[in-house]
Amino acid sequence: HVQLVESGGGSVQAGLSLRLTCVGTGYRYAGYCMAWFRRVPGSPRERVAAVLSDGHAWPTDYADSVKGRFVINREKQRNIVYLQMDNLKPEDSGRYFCAADREDVIEFPDLTRYQCPSVYTYWGQGTQVTVS
Repeated sequence: HVQLVESGGGSVQAGLSLRLTCVGTGYRYAGYCMAWFRRVPGSPRERVAAVLSDGHAWPTDYADSVKGRFVINREKQRNIVYLQMDNLKPEDSGRYFCAADREDVIEFPDLTRYQCPSVYTYWGQGTQVTVS
């Protein structure tokens, strides 16, 4: 069965960095997006970043609030993703969750586009990030 395990959370001062890691097992890497979400108390869950199985992340796969500060990377042909978080702000504090699900396939007349879904089936337990 599918399991996602996050690590790397912690408490840091504003302006510093953290790198989160998610290891997924129980499914083949091909055709599966992996994503990071976060839940901040009092706010809806927010998708932070997502990456396709080939390692590509569209600009729209990043939340506006983290563009230019966070980068998602995926190990080639593996279900391991990282979220490099730089210049952290107090508003980045929250519980960060890793998620996975099949890519959406969109057919156009002259090309096929793959993109990460908006809804995910598989979730990890999360890792806490606190920025002060």
